[in-house]
Amino acid sequence: MIDYIKDFALILFYTLRDVLPILVLIVLFQLFVLKQPIPHLKRVMIGGVYVVLGLALFLMGLEKALFPVGKIMASQLSDPLFIGSSETALTNWTSYYWIYIFAALIGFATTVAEPSLIAVAIKAEEVSGGTIKPWGLRITVAVGVAFALALGTFRIVTGTPLFIYIMVGYIIVIIQTFFAPKMLIALAYDSGGVTTSTVTVPIVAALGIGLSSAVPGRNPAVDGFGLIAFASLFPIITVLGYAQFLSIKTRFIKK
Repeated sequence: MIDYIKDFALILFYTLRDVLPILVLIVLFQLFVLKQPIPHLKRVMIGGVYVVLGLALFLMGLEKALFPVGKIMASQLSDPLFIGSSETALTNWTSYYWIYIFAALIGFATTVAEPSLIAVAIKAEEVSGGTIKPWGLRITVAVGVAFALALGTFRIVTGTPLFIYIMVGYIIVIIQTFFAPKMLIALAYDSGGVTTSTVTVPIVAALGIGLSSAVPGRNPAVDGFGLIAFASLFPIITVLGYAQFLSIKTRFIKK
């Protein structure tokens, strides 16, 4: 218990150190550039305390829970005793199908819970006049991340070059961009960025490194990274597809 308290105190100190420059910048601009008092000062101070405590607790959770869970699940699902101890089973990509299923499910679940995506989805509904539904956007992005992580873990297991998948993915995005509604293109590109945030990145990174450490012949430094790139790319494809679907649906209703 004492060790946990010491770890939390250290993380809280680092969090304060990281947040302090942002706080100083905002206060200086408010007082000396805008020359306006800080509105609702008491609420702002209480909210700042909540933010710092929340960040510290979240980072503590990453270190003590999410990172270990990702590594443990990757090592257990790729354990020779689980997939089959024969040499053929260990080198056959089809033997790791539970890894692909787990990656897809964890990608979907973490993306739906991603706070930054929720914020973007709410704003998208506001500016679109209700045309874009928050849950519709969140599910669409989550499906993209689920497919991305399943494909990304397949890449790690097979050891195929990362650039091939990225090149093909962006070629698809470029082609879709020409046909998607212009008002939703920027949203689609932003949706790819917000998926790789506070909830998704820690688990995805731990999963990639854990899997590459467990699969024979893979190097964590070379093969363990790249899943986050997948998680950023494929939601763009699904959201552009969602935008095209909405456009076709709107034209059909008008007819």
